[in-house]
Amino acid sequence: MTKTAIVLFNLGGPDTPAAVQPFLFNLFNDPAIIRLPNPFRWGLAKVISKRRAPIAREIYENLGGGSPLLPNTEAQARALEAALKTDGSQNGSSGDDFKVFIAMRYWHPFADEAAQQVKEYGPDQILLLPLYPQFSTTTTGSSVTDWNRATSKIGLQVPTKTVCCYPEDPGFVSEVVVRLKKGLEAASETGKPRVLFSAHGLPKKIVEAGDPYQEQVEQSSAAVVAALGEPDLDWVICYQSRVGPLEWIGPSTDSEIERAGADKVPVVVVPIAFVSEHSETLVELDIEYRELAEKEGVPAYIRVPTVDDGAAYIDGLARRVRGALDGSASLCPGREDDPCPTSWNRVDETGVR
Repeated sequence: MTKTAIVLFNLGGPDTPAAVQPFLFNLFNDPAIIRLPNPFRWGLAKVISKRRAPIAREIYENLGGGSPLLPNTEAQARALEAALKTDGSQNGSSGDDFKVFIAMRYWHPFADEAAQQVKEYGPDQILLLPLYPQFSTTTTGSSVTDWNRATSKIGLQVPTKTVCCYPEDPGFVSEVVVRLKKGLEAASETGKPRVLFSAHGLPKKIVEAGDPYQEQVEQSSAAVVAALGEPDLDWVICYQSRVGPLEWIGPSTDSEIERAGADKVPVVVVPIAFVSEHSETLVELDIEYRELAEKEGVPAYIRVPTVDDGAAYIDGLARRVRGALDGSASLCPGREDDPCPTSWNRVDETGVR
């Protein structure tokens, strides 16, 4: 029997009001986020986290005092483990044992905790699976680097593969389409809707340095539009969650909502880069941007739910896991004219392989 540990990567989120400031410090102290050497990065992270903590606590008060990201990720982990076991019994490989672990980047369970759990499990192989469909040095790249540090620290030396990204995965795309169809139907009652594919933004200089995130967000959005098959669909990609003085990629989600108000068209917002509900969907999209839409006179504002543990998405992840382990699927589903991070010139810094 082959024992396989599947490690899911995600951002993490504070579970109590007291955890908000240390969570923010961990975020801004990440060299993939603030690209300054220490002690400058550490000092700046201290200042920013202290300054932003009161605002962030107000945000999490809307969610009961903490982020729902961990319980949502735990539900995805359980669903994936069940899908792998079901798939194994159907294809004759029921002797394989799969166990899914969670490694959050900025709050518990950290990579150190997950690595220790994996070591106690004693796997024959490990597969690192980001819950980020699109690769970025600031998300998957940072998590892989942190995982390598954690495993080296405890001497966990097991053959490891990393799925870098899956921006056009059929399961992911299908799950988004199912939700989008319902949103379009609801919005169409007030006119022909415009679809806003909203993703977390990045500073422009990170993308200009070669980070493939923006291109992969575009791939995901285009794949959903193609699978939807809606003639003359009005759609646009936009970016949310901008912080700091740097220039970020655009257009911004708020500017697109303002444009929709000026055009008097209803909007359907699709969180294309988020696979589970958290503060950026439940507060930023559901509360803040909804209020903006009402202020700007948008006829209807519909926010499409994230894919969560939807069957098509989880089945897609299970197929990707099986394919990555048996070699039948690429770890990096890139295109010759649009390479994935495995051929990107900064791959050694991220640890993706």
